[in-house]
Amino acid sequence: MTRVQLTDLEWEFIEPYLPIGEYGPYPERLRQQFEGVIWRFKTGGQWREMPTEFGAWSTVHNRFRQWLGSSRPCWRA
Repeated sequence: MTRVQLTDLEWEFIEPYLPIGEYGPYPERLRQQFEGVIWRFKTGGQWREMPTEFGAWSTVHNRFRQWLGSSRPCWRA
């Protein structure tokens, strides 16, 4: 089951604000990971409870932490 959180138009707006590190994520996984973060805060679930369709919970959590520390403040909008 796919849990799409964002429309394509919303994603086009958000994607430029998400930094991609030297070693990833690969662009096709970026949206998947971002939607995993949305799932986490929308449901109030624990990171470890995240459905695998968003990727490994630990990877999504680490990516979120990288985004928080980024000079591109996508979470402060």
